Amino acid sequence: MTNFGYTLMTEQSGPRALVGYAQRAEELGFDFLQCSDHFSPWLTEQGHAPYAWAVLGAVAQETERIGLMTYVTCPTMRYHPAVVAQQAATLGLLSDGRFTLGLGSGENLNEHTVGAGWPALETRQEMLAEAIDIIRELFGGALVTYRGDHFDIDATRLWDLPEEPVRIAVACAGDRAVEAFASLGDDLIAVEPKAELVDAWNADPDARRIEPGGARAIGQIPICWDPSQERAVERAHREFRWFGGGWNVNSDLPTTAGFAAASQFVRPEDVASSIPCGPDLDAIVAAVGAYWEAGFTDVGLVQVGDDGQERFLAEAAGPLLEKLRAAAPS
Repeated sequence: MTNFGYTLMTEQSGPRALVGYAQRAEELGFDFLQCSDHFSPWLTEQGHAPYAWAVLGAVAQETERIGLMTYVTCPTMRYHPAVVAQQAATLGLLSDGRFTLGLGSGENLNEHTVGAGWPALETRQEMLAEAIDIIRELFGGALVTYRGDHFDIDATRLWDLPEEPVRIAVACAGDRAVEAFASLGDDLIAVEPKAELVDAWNADPDARRIEPGGARAIGQIPICWDPSQERAVERAHREFRWFGGGWNVNSDLPTTAGFAAASQFVRPEDVASSIPCGPDLDAIVAAVGAYWEAGFTDVGLVQVGDDGQERFLAEAAGPLLEKLRAAAPS
């Protein structure tokens, strides 16, 4: 059975609005919430970047059933991994075990904020692997002293821990990342519907806590529903034209000005060719279907633009969920 999520896009909405959207998503029957963790929006037009952990804490108290996860947090630069472990454990308690810690190697856009530079990809992946080791040790509840190549911890313990350790999902874009992290993470995160990533993650002989049939594979897809096709395309172009650069570009640009420059020649029709736009729910179902066909167990929807959220949730989200569940394999 495929689980369907709703994305709390911190880059395009303020904190109070995000909590309200989370409540509505639970009422509508979404299975989980994904929350981005950004210090900056991708583009100035998006206009927001509240603190994801405060938003999730509020959401945990205003919801009862729906799963929560970061999509994703970088535990290596803005945050020390010990701080991420404490944040995640606290959220695990506040949510009564509904929280999954989604981790990744980060984007320059957010991590350059602390003035520590932007390491090469190989170094970022080494840092992430070390950070996951530290988080795992702290989740065990013991007093931890750790000396690594990138991080140190001195006689540190987490004093408030959920009964079951928080699950860790790791973002991977290619074979090298899967090879590095399948033995460290519980679940896979990927932003493209690539069956080879899911197969490689589940086939790794050292993969952790593999469930019958494999680990969770958690994807995400942007959509721009609107009764007006023209308005949907305009909104998607205004706020999501950065998306077409691909993650090799997106991870390295440091500012909204950089993303504006990199996307200045992206046309509305270019965006509409990669993001389903407009009122056609069947077109959205077809786009999402690429994920379950690739073996993904969980797919989160990003409705583009804050100005379209209320109407999407009121008019389209319920019927869309019905169509998705009817089409997805049981």
